[in-house]
Amino acid sequence: MARTAVLALGSNMGDRMATLQGAVDALAGPGSAPGLTAAAVSPVYETAPVGGPEQGPYLNAVLIADCALAPHELLARTQEAEKRFHRVREVRWGPRTLDVDIIALGDELSADPDLTLPHPRAHERAFVLRPWADADPGAVLPGRGPVADLLAAVADQEADRRDDLRLVLPGRGA
Repeated sequence: MARTAVLALGSNMGDRMATLQGAVDALAGPGSAPGLTAAAVSPVYETAPVGGPEQGPYLNAVLIADCALAPHELLARTQEAEKRFHRVREVRWGPRTLDVDIIALGDELSADPDLTLPHPRAHERAFVLRPWADADPGAVLPGRGPVADLLAAVADQEADRRDDLRLVLPGRGA
């Protein structure tokens, strides 16, 4: 049973753009494990970090994919992508080469502490909502409502669209 998976991607260490493109390819590109097929990718945004120690700005994007994986299989897939890009989890909200958050998986609701669905803070984060609205203008965050409406509550958060940077969906060329 395929559902829509919404994945938020972020990087603020190393070659941030190459890392985001590598994540898209690793998650849903040719040669990746079956069960996740890229449907859309948002424009790239540059944002200040939220919480944590002082660190550099992030590049953020949202990947929307058709997903035939169970929730914990998808979580394992996202964590494997993070590991591939040398993600370490030493400081909460610290700098990272790659962060992949599962924002929503269809209409799935889960209070599991390992994988809460939808993501419990997605509705508070412009760096998730703005790119998601670009990739899917009619998107709805389960239990919260239309993403376009949620954006009004985070209008004061800076998220600068970087039209000079562009992610490419696997198999679709530049």
